[in-house]
Amino acid sequence: MRRLGHHRQPGKQGGGGGGKGLLAKLSIAVFVLLICTLSLLFSVSFTPITNGSTAPSKISVEELWKSANSGGWRPSSAPRSEWPSPPKETNGYLRVRCNGGLNQQRSAICNAVLAARIMNATLVLPELDANSFWHDDSGFHGLYDVEHFIQSLRFDVQIVERIPEIHKNGKTKKIKAFQLRPPRDAPISWYTTDALKKMKEHGAIYLTPFSHRLAEEIDNPEYQRLRCRVNYHALKFKPHIMKLSESIVDKLRSQGHFMAIHLRFEMDMLSFAGCFDIFTPAEQKILKKYRKENFADKTLIYKERRAIGKCPLTPEEVGLILRAMEFDNSTRIYLAAGELFGGERFMTPFRALFPRLENHSTVDASEELATNSRGLIGSAVDYMVCLLADIFMPTYDGPSNFANNLLGHRLYYGFRTNIRPDRKGLAPVFIARENGRTAGFEEAVRHVMLKTNFGGPHKRISPESFYTNSWPECFCQMETQNPAHKCPENVMQNLHSQLESENMGLERYNRSDSRVSSAER
Repeated sequence: MRRLGHHRQPGKQGGGGGGKGLLAKLSIAVFVLLICTLSLLFSVSFTPITNGSTAPSKISVEELWKSANSGGWRPSSAPRSEWPSPPKETNGYLRVRCNGGLNQQRSAICNAVLAARIMNATLVLPELDANSFWHDDSGFHGLYDVEHFIQSLRFDVQIVERIPEIHKNGKTKKIKAFQLRPPRDAPISWYTTDALKKMKEHGAIYLTPFSHRLAEEIDNPEYQRLRCRVNYHALKFKPHIMKLSESIVDKLRSQGHFMAIHLRFEMDMLSFAGCFDIFTPAEQKILKKYRKENFADKTLIYKERRAIGKCPLTPEEVGLILRAMEFDNSTRIYLAAGELFGGERFMTPFRALFPRLENHSTVDASEELATNSRGLIGSAVDYMVCLLADIFMPTYDGPSNFANNLLGHRLYYGFRTNIRPDRKGLAPVFIARENGRTAGFEEAVRHVMLKTNFGGPHKRISPESFYTNSWPECFCQMETQNPAHKCPENVMQNLHSQLESENMGLERYNRSDSRVSSAER
């Protein structure tokens, strides 16, 4: 019996029938290839991307309470190549005024130290802007351990608390710093040309304002590691702030694990985002007025902003995400937040899902926190509690310096678990729920969240900031074939030896110079 489709008439090697058959086969092949391609694209678009680490197939709450998989990496900001100690004679003094809130100032301090290193300048203890959003005049001395800061960076830059007076011929002269306004995200070349020129002319320069005034992406791993040394080692809060923070953490942890959430649902961020429609007409008027007074004029359409994930999550949405991830109502949550806009009506749904909510005032009713809860000290305590929490969840990590710095610090602190909602991915899920399509809601939320990073090492991709993710520059591996990633050995011993050697060389030079001067006399 002949097989259908395989019969060929004798003597006909390529007639019209054969051509049609071939064409039909090619059409089927193309169709199958197209289907396979579409299937592949569909599967790729829904595959969790973890930058090399194994993607979880489901969310495990028990695993989230632990630190993320380090992949053999450990934090290390020590120099890995030749790093000379700062010379005794510098090119002049560098003053900076760090504006903004606590964490914007923190990043500016890191940049100031690096700028001083680049220019071979003596850094004057950075000034913290008292006229910023916080209206807080705590200053550097009121927040940070100054002695620790100077001592920690002794191998990197010279630091003084103020520009010293010059005593010459029985007269006292003050050095007046020349004021400059650095370009935003200025390249290193601006500091080694324009800024350095003025420093040499005047003996000192004063850079103001100094927020985001040095480029973040610098093709020099040692410079980036210096930023990490400042941020994660030198900038230590004063003992009383650390004690307050540790007391709160101890009380929270006395009953088991706890999660910290940075609930960014305040007037300034809502105005910045342009997300007004969920508020009453009176509240919208307040938000629009604040936006007009503080941000550039721009037409923002709520539905469009919401659809692309530009709106901060509401407290209820935060609760729904956590519930979909199978956290139950016994979960203890610490809220780091300012005054929530819209009042209790936005918190009620969240509180119904997770009743065990705390903040620094409810856990520790000390007088210092009561009087500084909205200032830099309250923010510093919130920062430390969020750093030490088992899990940290920022609800709006776009332009939030607080959230971004914490994400980077927790990564450096040992890949501590972070829950970072993909607002753009979650937007259609929430919009569908609001339109009555609730079937499969929790599964859809889990599907989006499975594709996020929970705190492990991952490649930094713009617009992610270096302060949010300093991997790989500020991390190393004990076992690796790549020398650039190898953990350095005997770092402090080598730096001490180098500093002693340079000091001995300087003393020999001074003695020799003194003998020459005597002979000349």
